[in-house]
Amino acid sequence: MPNPRRKISRSKRDKRRASWAAKLKSSSLSICENCSEMKIPHHVCPHCGYYKGKSVYTPESVS
Repeated sequence: MPNPRRKISRSKRDKRRASWAAKLKSSSLSICENCSEMKIPHHVCPHCGYYKGKSVYTPESVS
């Protein structure tokens, strides 16, 4: 079974993983059917609390 020849430094490892993390953050957004705000696909809308036309929770207003 092959083994790595030498240890990969933290900076090399983190540079490699940085491009992968950026793809997660810049995911495509969809429009909420209820309030027309932008939201993450397949998630509850953080603005109105609806998912697939049903109320899941009531969001608290930010003071």
